[in-house]
Amino acid sequence: MIGDEPQYREWMIAALGGDAISYRRLLAALTGHLRAYYVRRVGSATAEDLVQETLIAIHSRRATYDPGQPLTAWVYGIARYKLIDEFRRERRRASIPLEDAGELFALDETEALSARRDVEKLLNRLPEAKQRLVRAVKLDGSSIAEVAAQTGLTETAVKVGVHRAVKSLSENIGEDRAD
Repeated sequence: MIGDEPQYREWMIAALGGDAISYRRLLAALTGHLRAYYVRRVGSATAEDLVQETLIAIHSRRATYDPGQPLTAWVYGIARYKLIDEFRRERRRASIPLEDAGELFALDETEALSARRDVEKLLNRLPEAKQRLVRAVKLDGSSIAEVAAQTGLTETAVKVGVHRAVKSLSENIGEDRAD
């Protein structure tokens, strides 16, 4: 996540200026890093509670963030204190070195790889043409107009194709849960 520092700082500064969308993006991005950080230290049962406590602390203390300083260090400080508080509640001796700050923001690709595999599995159930449309619009972020120009379809045909493909995928997800 340290590589994402400029983006996270940008979102935080925008959020401090009142941009709710940037704030939601920041909190969503931090959630994954916090979860991985806590799971490695206290296990998944306690980790979710710590993630929520940390997000609340970030929210309530956001005005204390100095935009001239790295956001990741500020977030790590809050996360570290929440972890120490948890150890105190459990009456465990806590020793969390500052050198571990990088671990909080280390790239944890496990969830991303799992999600990518699941998406690919679902996409493979679609006809090839619909797979290409969904990949281009939903995964690659191409606009409807760009995809229409690339495929020779009308914009309406691309919209309808993507809509039907996504609807089919959501029905497939429902079938998988019923199994």
